[in-house]
Amino acid sequence: MLSKLAEEVGKTIVATVRGTDDVLAALRGAVKNQVTGVMKDVSDVATSGIDAVTDVVTGVVSAAGELGTGVVTVAKNAVSASVKAVSGAGGDVLAAVTNSVRGAVKGAAETGGDVAGVAVSAVEGAIEAAGNVGTNTADAAGRAATAAIKAADDIGDEVGKSVRGALLAAASLPRDVIEKVVKGTEA
Repeated sequence: MLSKLAEEVGKTIVATVRGTDDVLAALRGAVKNQVTGVMKDVSDVATSGIDAVTDVVTGVVSAAGELGTGVVTVAKNAVSASVKAVSGAGGDVLAAVTNSVRGAVKGAAETGGDVAGVAVSAVEGAIEAAGNVGTNTADAAGRAATAAIKAADDIGDEVGKSVRGALLAAASLPRDVIEKVVKGTEA
């Protein structure tokens, strides 16, 4: 079940993005504004603000069907915009990677979307954004893959297996990092 913040964010994003010519650019801008707003509203940016990133991304991904674009594409763009927004606010980029990827996987599960595809896309978005803000991409890849797997495992064993397989099969991800994470998270 979506949190109140996730529901509100989803509605706000849909209202902001619907009817625009460039849905993805509008989506990235709206997500950045939501994350920046949450970070400013919370007095302890180091913990509560970063934790809220999960709800923001969950809300955005769960609303993907109303945006007229695929959930996998929405997830990648939402994660990327969130990580960049946290970096811009002076927050912990790797914590943002973890929380935004967790939110993307959770949002896909809430709507019955392609959780494995979203997990791969979210990890890609996290790596890309981390690189853009000057954070070590291998560290970001490890954190993102771990977050995707843990979120998937929370949904169910089969979902966890599916996400592990998708991450390992993704040619766009650093194989050595992903293999290490998958081996370290297997039960």
